Parts: sequence; C-alpha cells; structure tokens
Amino acid sequence: MPAQRTTPPQQPSAPAGPAPDSGGAGVLPVRFGALGTSSFGWRRVLPAMALCPQTELVAVAGRSPERSQRFADRFGCASSSTEALLERDDIDAVYISLPPSLHGEWAARALHAGKHVLVEKPIATTAAEARAVVALAEDRDLVLRENFMFLHHPQHDAVAALIAEGRLGGLRSFRGAFCFPPLPAQDIRYVPGLGGGALLDAGVYPLRAAMMLLGPGLRVAGATTRVRHSDGLDLSGQALLVSPSGVPASVEFGFEHAYGSSYSLWGERAKLAVDRAFTPPAGHQPVLELEEQDHVEKFTLPAADQLNRSLTGFSEAVAAGGAAASPREARWRQEAVATMDLVDQVRAKAVPVAVEG
Repeated sequence: MPAQRTTPPQQPSAPAGPAPDSGGAGVLPVRFGALGTSSFGWRRVLPAMALCPQTELVAVAGRSPERSQRFADRFGCASSSTEALLERDDIDAVYISLPPSLHGEWAARALHAGKHVLVEKPIATTAAEARAVVALAEDRDLVLRENFMFLHHPQHDAVAALIAEGRLGGLRSFRGAFCFPPLPAQDIRYVPGLGGGALLDAGVYPLRAAMMLLGPGLRVAGATTRVRHSDGLDLSGQALLVSPSGVPASVEFGFEHAYGSSYSLWGERAKLAVDRAFTPPAGHQPVLELEEQDHVEKFTLPAADQLNRSLTGFSEAVAAGGAAASPREARWRQEAVATMDLVDQVRAKAVPVAVEG
C-alpha cells in the first residue's frame, strides 16, 4: 500500500520561487485601476480583487466605454478611459489584462505615470521589451510583477523541500506540460498581431516552473512547434532545455490537446509528480506523489488560493516600499526577463511543422 503523509515536508530555508507571502496582516489596501476588460479579469481577477482585504478596485478602463461601464457596474467602481485612468491620483497600482502585445507598452505607460504594475503574463513579447520595462520600474522604484499565480502556491515549496531533503537524490530530469483544448475561433490567442500563440499563452508556465526548480541559467537545446499553415501561429510545441549543472528539462505546451497541467522531477533515487500544477482551484488539496523503487508515498497538502496570495503579495510589496532595492522584488523582475529570454530561444531554435488550423 502506498504510504500516506498528510503534512507537507519541512520547508527549505531557501524556497524554489520568490519568497512566500506573509498573508497581508496590517497592510493597507492598495487602490487599483484595472486596464483592460478581459474575460479572465471579469471571471477571476476582479472578483478576487473585490474580496481581498488588501486590495480596492477604484476604476476600470477599456477600449469600449460600454464594456468598461458594464465592468464598473458589476464591481462598484468608476468607469474611465485608458489615458484618464493613469492620471487618477486615487490609484496606487494598475492591473493590466490587455492582449499580450500591449503588456509592455502599457506597463511602461503606467510606470511613467508613477503607478505600480501587476501585469498578466507574459510581461512582454520579447526579452528586449521585458528588459526595458524592468529597467523603467527600477528607475522609478516601483513594484512590477507578472500575475504568475502558480508561483504563489505553497505546493511548490513542498516540492523544493523534498528536493532539499535529498528524497530524490541528484536530479536527472524535469518534465512539465500545460495544454488545453482548442479555443473559440474568435479568441485573441489566435491573432498573431496581438501576441497570440501557444508559447506565450501556455508555454511560459512549464518554462517558469523549470526555472523555479532548476535555477537560473537554463538554455534551450532544441524545440519544435506545430504552426498554422495560414499565418504561422504556433498551436503547440515542445522544447528541450538544459541547466548549468546538466539537468535536462522537457516542456510541452499547446491549445489543441485534452487538458493537462503538471510537472515531474526524476532523480537518482525517486520520481516526484505534481498534478494540477499551474491552475489548482482554491479549494483543491494538492497531492504530491513520490515514487521510490519499492513504494509510493503521497503527501496531501492544504488547499491554497493562489490568486488571493498573488494579490496579497503584490500589496505587501507596494506597502513595503523601496521596490528597486528589495532583493525579493529584484528576483521577480529578473525571472520575468529570464522567462522571456527562454521564449526567444525557443522561437529561434524551433523547427516549425505546418498544419491546418
């Protein structure tokens, strides 16, 4: 029978990702302006922002005044134009949920306006653009984070703890995947000019997870993508990376699959698998499965709301001040750029296979 363990392993002194959030005790609410009227904002982020004690939604702005007003009516805030939102003196931070091609531009505009920025992933569409936005945030001493929610889930710290305890032995490989079924034909992720494609939308997740667990300095050894014959949009792909210590990492991504969100680590002593790695619901209790030669051990972890933790962590960073000098905030910025470096490498290395789509 597999062994069951209901408490997580002892947390390591240096967690795999950025430092865990403290929970927001004593933090004044950060006043947000929402830039963009996306479906994801409507369904997930803005409802969470309305419920989080550390955040206050003040205004929302989008291209369509009618759609902006619909958002404002639902969330009890002001409707604004995009330019006017950045000029408001009752807003501390801007949440950006525009198409990816606009993330870098509007993050820069918000930073120039003196606002902290929480932007949906990816932070930009190229590493050069990401570096420019990061440099601006450092120059203005403002908090700049991607809303990579999975990085805030404590299940990944439990994974890092098992690695630190030596339960896997020396790491020999990492595999990660984030794939889901085809999207509606009108979805912006099918529009190349808006930063569409599976690599920017789904591929950044396993790339960031590999970096989280294998450390900095990953490089891409090879890649392949299935691209739409009509315009070259990437529908899915795979990439092989290698860490400075010689650990290979395989990542898979796409939106032409049955749903899958997972990663696994294979060591000289054991294998460790994490299911629902990137999008676990708030009430989901993660189960880490450690497979050794003669038995399987399962670790059942507490549920955690990674979206709430992301909003709370951002608010704490704003309240702490000194964003440019903070090692914690510097790491968020550095890893955002490093992710886009890997994206650029995947693009450069990828062997395209044209398909109908």
